[in-house]
Amino acid sequence: MRDADFFRRWMAAAAAAVEREADRLTELDSPIGDADHGSNLLRGFTAVLAALEAEPVTAPGEVLQLAGRTLISTVGGASGPLYGTLLRRTGKALREAAEVSDKELGEALAAGVAAVAQLGGAAPGDKTMLDALVPGVAALATSYRAAAIAAENGALATVPMQARKGRASYLGERSIGHQDPGATSSALLLGALADVADPEGAR
Repeated sequence: MRDADFFRRWMAAAAAAVEREADRLTELDSPIGDADHGSNLLRGFTAVLAALEAEPVTAPGEVLQLAGRTLISTVGGASGPLYGTLLRRTGKALREAAEVSDKELGEALAAGVAAVAQLGGAAPGDKTMLDALVPGVAALATSYRAAAIAAENGALATVPMQARKGRASYLGERSIGHQDPGATSSALLLGALADVADPEGAR
């Protein structure tokens, strides 16, 4: 069973991953976006850590809902609402339980991913964060590490795609050949989850 501390450690690991990869995320965003994905997420997850430090939330769902609200209020562009929706909807699905099972977390994340798809009007294959999130969350049924690997492979698979949603879609065929930054950061989020759930398997 996973308690609030587990989810705090997940958010801390995600923040560390974003800090480590911020320059790369911005580099990926440069040719097909606004060249600010890394800096935006870094600001957002730094704010998430501060919010969790300041507010004594005691349930897994509360941790994720606070994180989601913070991202929405601090991250510019589409990333804030999309990531915020993912975490808030996941947290809401966990309700007020003090501890949640891995199965319950997987089901809640699936609800969060569905909310992201609805908000952005996107589907797998559109070259968005869903190309990492959908296979990643599906693979949670196998293991956390399988989820991280599936998400990372999903992000890599966006390279030959033509973007059909988001800022990159304005470029048409010129979006082909570039890895989607949102899918890449989504893979970091699931990679951080795997590292916290399975520290011995961390890369």
